[in-house]
Amino acid sequence: MPATPPPLFVLTGGPGAGKTTLIGALASAGFAVATEAGRRIIQEQQAQGGRALPWIDPHAFAQAMLDQDAAAFARLGDAAGPVFCDRGIPDAIGYLKLVGLAVPAAMWRAAETHRYQERVFVCPPWRAIYGTDSERRQTWEVAERTHAEMVAVYTELGYTLVDVPRAPLDERVRFVTAAVGRR
Repeated sequence: MPATPPPLFVLTGGPGAGKTTLIGALASAGFAVATEAGRRIIQEQQAQGGRALPWIDPHAFAQAMLDQDAAAFARLGDAAGPVFCDRGIPDAIGYLKLVGLAVPAAMWRAAETHRYQERVFVCPPWRAIYGTDSERRQTWEVAERTHAEMVAVYTELGYTLVDVPRAPLDERVRFVTAAVGRR
């Protein structure tokens, strides 16, 4: 592992808090991004009749998230500038803890050896923008618990958490880019 983490900045939190919209705006502003593995896995598994879905096989779903996030980490780790990641490897741990399943030691090792930038941006639950769809089936209460679990996991792993304000999208983009020293 390099002495300094790669320029990968994680945005995490519960579902429906605006992470994906913020990642999209950062991409439109010219930043490199890694899209959310969980939503992509759900779409792929639904299309092919797969079982690695959170409501069918949570362990397989978490492992698929870990695999895709580790691949993104390897692919984007040499980027010249900041890369914004819609969730990171520790999110798979948070998910398993949320659903009350044991976290495999290999998953903890992956989170400890694949270190992101120290500051992790947390999008807090935001009821005004929360909604469900075919991939996001969680209730508001589960969204709040997911947020708490992600905060706990990233804190346990020694990251510094930065709350992204509940504000219009352009303000959120300015907040995040200013925090990483880019305008």
